[in-house]
Amino acid sequence: MLREIVSDAFRNQTIAEVALEKANKRPEQEIIFHENEPAIKISSIVEEAGCLANSLRRLGMIAGDVISFQLPSWREAVAIDLAASILGLVVNPIIPIYREKELKFILNDANTKLLFIPEKFRSTNYQEMIGSIRSSLPNLEHVIVVRGAGNSQQLSYEKLIEASESNFTLKRVGADGLKVLMYTSGTTGVPKAVMHSQNTLCRAIDNTVNAWNLNNGDMMFMPSPVTHITGFANGMELPFYTDIPSLLMTQWDVNRAAKLINEYRATLCISATPFLQELLDYAERSGDGLPSLRLFGCGGAAVPPELIRRVHNIMDRCCAFRVYGSTEAPLVSTGFINPEEIELAATTDGKVTNWDVMVINDKGKKMSVGVDGELLVKGPAMMLGYKDPQQTDHSMTDGYFHTGDIGYVTTDKAVVITDRKKDLIIRGGENISAKEIEDVLHAHPDIREAAVVSMPHARLGEGVCAFLTGQSNEFGALKLTVADLYPFLSQSGLARQKWPEKVVVLDDFERTASGKIRKDLLRQGLRED
Repeated sequence: MLREIVSDAFRNQTIAEVALEKANKRPEQEIIFHENEPAIKISSIVEEAGCLANSLRRLGMIAGDVISFQLPSWREAVAIDLAASILGLVVNPIIPIYREKELKFILNDANTKLLFIPEKFRSTNYQEMIGSIRSSLPNLEHVIVVRGAGNSQQLSYEKLIEASESNFTLKRVGADGLKVLMYTSGTTGVPKAVMHSQNTLCRAIDNTVNAWNLNNGDMMFMPSPVTHITGFANGMELPFYTDIPSLLMTQWDVNRAAKLINEYRATLCISATPFLQELLDYAERSGDGLPSLRLFGCGGAAVPPELIRRVHNIMDRCCAFRVYGSTEAPLVSTGFINPEEIELAATTDGKVTNWDVMVINDKGKKMSVGVDGELLVKGPAMMLGYKDPQQTDHSMTDGYFHTGDIGYVTTDKAVVITDRKKDLIIRGGENISAKEIEDVLHAHPDIREAAVVSMPHARLGEGVCAFLTGQSNEFGALKLTVADLYPFLSQSGLARQKWPEKVVVLDDFERTASGKIRKDLLRQGLRED
């Protein structure tokens, strides 16, 4: 067992309070940069948030109400977060890849009263999507379209800002109450609503700042979306609570990313494995070692040890390392950042920072150093709980959160993850529920049974593989390909990123004595292919 909690001190300031202080002291300070837009000055974003807060108040929003936003990493997302804090509202970021199925569940479960969407982003028309499910959302009172005209049922963000004044009254709600609801894939197929306060989020930010010795000479490059906890905390909120600006990307492109890192002299990044892999490939191919980049914390998917070693050999001065955490327990480990610790950075999932970690076996017995078991964690940055109290009860023991990950602790105060107890797939840093995909596949008329598991993926770390058995019929064995499933999956409303990338048809499944499908054997076979 590791006991590494060294500070449980909280800032006890909301982001609105901090923003007002900054705006009064240094109104021209540029805090957030964006690939395609002017830099965000603290004074201008506070003014925009004030206008928005007044408009939201006129629309009937009161402290404790939930407002959701399904936006890319645009400046409007920053203003929404700040306006919510001004009024004491709860924000619910929704990742843009979600479609009708996920969106309907989240908005109803969160009791969302007001939703922000883009008119269009990439190839998706969000106005049409929300319009198609609006009748199934009885609690949703208002939809606000960002960077679009709106219509008879949807308001325009820009018009709300123009029609309002920027002076506002700050609602003093405290930093311990519910600030944000973030949905993460659950093993039951139903997303879980993770609750964080301003204090728990700030504690996660402070853990990182302290462990990495960050200062006002640093800049955070953030390719992860601000609707993901990594982007939300370290891309959107970090610049308010520190003097470290961030650089946001809306859509990943490695050549563009490298240009931005060099142009803005970004010094650090926390993101998923595919981003680091592509930056390394770029550096090797172009000879551009990205000289400003000194730290890259890599997590959210399997991180090959050789990837970490190659970064040290090829990039100019970047120290890459594995980190470990989740939406429920952000950044339990913060890696190994010293040059003499390269092997620890490559072969462990990072040094535990300001968390207690306990490893237990199936009977609840504590395991000693170096012995596998389920990891349980406890710390001041941990979630308040799930919105559903039963889910909280099932996931907690004596204040410790059951991560669902199998691993061990080392004598170097690190964690090493060896397996996953939870039936989840981590694709490019996003948690995907296997059961959610299975439930969709089971509705296909030709499929008798489906077992969805993770498979190795060169770029994303893990991909989605569906093992299927067919219904008995006069036409013989089931013959379904990935392409055959596309029309069915599209009609289901399941986000495209969750669609299987490989399909394997079996006569039957190997099972345990109790009749459960041996998914461990399916995963093992894919690793050996």
